[in-house]
Amino acid sequence: MKNIIAPSLLAADFANLQRDIEMINESEADWFHIDVMDGVFVPNISFGMPVISAIKKHTKKTMDVHLMIVDPDRFIDDFKKVGADILTVHFEACNHLHRTIQAIKAAGMKAGVSLNPHTPISVLEDVIQDLDVVLIMSVNPGFGGQSFIENTYKKVAQLRQLIDFSESNAIIEIDGGVTDQNIEKLSEQGADAFVAGSFIFKSDDPKTTIKNLKTLVS
Repeated sequence: MKNIIAPSLLAADFANLQRDIEMINESEADWFHIDVMDGVFVPNISFGMPVISAIKKHTKKTMDVHLMIVDPDRFIDDFKKVGADILTVHFEACNHLHRTIQAIKAAGMKAGVSLNPHTPISVLEDVIQDLDVVLIMSVNPGFGGQSFIENTYKKVAQLRQLIDFSESNAIIEIDGGVTDQNIEKLSEQGADAFVAGSFIFKSDDPKTTIKNLKTLVS
């Protein structure tokens, strides 16, 4: 898959979450991106299991769940139960990454690995063929609304080379600071999926903003 737009619910209006979910359902977006933060791996706390389960009841699209937590292996089956279709863990949080990836797939989900801005692409060489998604953090994880890190373009190009060389089927997802000012260049470097939060939800017309982002990479 290419040209995937994944609005991040972290930037939605939590007091009107169902309204924003229905907006995404009706839009040209492809995935719901859900950030799970534990206050340990990152200095913030977000959605827990009951909230994700409630979100699932209203979503009509792929649920892309991004774990920013320590020891994610403990919760793999729980995230499957509450409706995750894609489960992405951080390289930096996994002591036995290959085992974690296999456990995600065994639970019936697509497996993703995320890299923080300081983590080089080379750490994925031994697992790239096992992955469905590689999520490159283009901001430091933990908070929405941060500025895009320019080095991300180089990392995307390096990752595209690794995927092509390895004949992996993994897609490249970008998370953080994605706007209409950088999405085209990210796509040109080889990115396939784009997480956008504040840029969508703080716009005057989120549905049109999603459509415009989709047009820029189609």
